[in-house]
Amino acid sequence: MKEQLYTIPLNDAVNADDECPFCFIERSVERDLLDFVLGSGSSYMEADIREMTDKAGFCRQHFQKMFDYGNTLGNAWILKTHYQKVIGEMKNEFAHFKPAKTSFKDKLRKATDSNPIAAWVRKKESSCYICDHFADTYARYMDTFFYLWNQDDAFRQKIKDGKGFCLHHFGDLCEAADTRLSNNAKEEFYGTVFPLMESNMSRLSEDVAWMVEKFDYRNKDADWKNSRDAIQRGMQKLKGGYPADGPYQMSK
Repeated sequence: MKEQLYTIPLNDAVNADDECPFCFIERSVERDLLDFVLGSGSSYMEADIREMTDKAGFCRQHFQKMFDYGNTLGNAWILKTHYQKVIGEMKNEFAHFKPAKTSFKDKLRKATDSNPIAAWVRKKESSCYICDHFADTYARYMDTFFYLWNQDDAFRQKIKDGKGFCLHHFGDLCEAADTRLSNNAKEEFYGTVFPLMESNMSRLSEDVAWMVEKFDYRNKDADWKNSRDAIQRGMQKLKGGYPADGPYQMSK
């Protein structure tokens, strides 16, 4: 099947021979977004972009990655106008706030989000410009995956011959399969990915187990086999991501 522009990144991820092609995509897209927000293109200086970042804000994880990225001026500009937005909203919430009247029984109950200030804070915490944009892109890659699975025999074979997926993204794939595959196609899909996941989880388990054995003095001269990087790959397989990655920083 001839590659289309929108299928190239997913094919590249599958061809990378990674523990999970969606981890590969996630890292690539997130880095692209960090470059867009803080990179040399100076998107943070565009009023329409900062209007969106002011409104959405950033989660704790992406604030940390933005700090690590290293653009002090860019981060300062983003924080400057975002603070103005947050303070304006906060003053409005405070102006309309009325403490709830509670009885003794209410005091014994667990706290809820019925407090409007708490609800406002929770809403701010759940909003992130980078997370939101990644979620939209990720959904399109899910669509592309099942499009290629249905239409491209070579792609399907590469998945069958590959290393499977991390558990996190495998769960997303299974959930997406319910709405993106016909009943007959589901049978083939699950018949392929279940044994694929079992064999690759076992492979990682064996790699980690051999690393442990290598610390036995009797094995000090034995071949490491595939266990030298078993810890980071083993962690990735269970939860996704790249534990051994250092901070992604702005190109100089």
